[in-house]
Amino acid sequence: MPAQIAVFTARSDNFGYLVHDRETGRTAAIDAPEEKAILDALAAHGWTLSDILVTHHHGDHTEAIGPLKARFGARVVGPRGEADKIEGLDELVSGGDRISVGALSFEVIDVPGHTLGHIAYHAPEEKALFSGDALFSLGVGRMFEGTPEPMWAGLKRLKALDPQTAVYCGHEYTLANAKFALSVDPSNESLIARAEEAKGQIESGLPTIPARLGDEIAANPFLRADTEALAGRMGLQGADPVEVFGALRRAKDQF
Repeated sequence: MPAQIAVFTARSDNFGYLVHDRETGRTAAIDAPEEKAILDALAAHGWTLSDILVTHHHGDHTEAIGPLKARFGARVVGPRGEADKIEGLDELVSGGDRISVGALSFEVIDVPGHTLGHIAYHAPEEKALFSGDALFSLGVGRMFEGTPEPMWAGLKRLKALDPQTAVYCGHEYTLANAKFALSVDPSNESLIARAEEAKGQIESGLPTIPARLGDEIAANPFLRADTEALAGRMGLQGADPVEVFGALRRAKDQF
């Protein structure tokens, strides 16, 4: 019996997600960006929060952990590498671990870079990836703490997942990401189509998420750092993909 996934907005541009196991009634929030937004989403569906799965330590993903844990007694799972930066964690996980929410199973994937201990949660049976701020639609997170090599390694782990996987990321940045992506990869037909689709979604008041991983692999320049086309566009023909990725990230920072 598949999970129900509720998508909602929080704060100014965060996405919030509730993942509900129909079999047991357990419901997990992916990150805790804003208490009211999560409470409203729970009430709209008639669900009770049982778990919070945290991707990284930034406040716009963790500020509601305390209030929600106090209200519901929820189990809080988070990255082992950031245990000293996140209050209220009950269970520590890192890449290769598995956790369950009722009958639902999540694989933990290390995706360092935006923060050093950043993790993603992958539900293979649901074909769902909750990527936090590691991977966005048409972009990736700013490299606040990491370096290009481990960040690229983490993205390669995500690229290896089933291309039909739905990507649920932490923010609505798609149109801004599209502008940069088109500046470095203007002839990419998949990118052009995705940018137009996202524009239509925003104009219709719809979220651009979830995105299909296969579409991201074809259109997201950061996932194409290992292609000759992107290396050439960055003036780095024959360079290691890590060098190309680093150049793309620096260019985006200055865009």
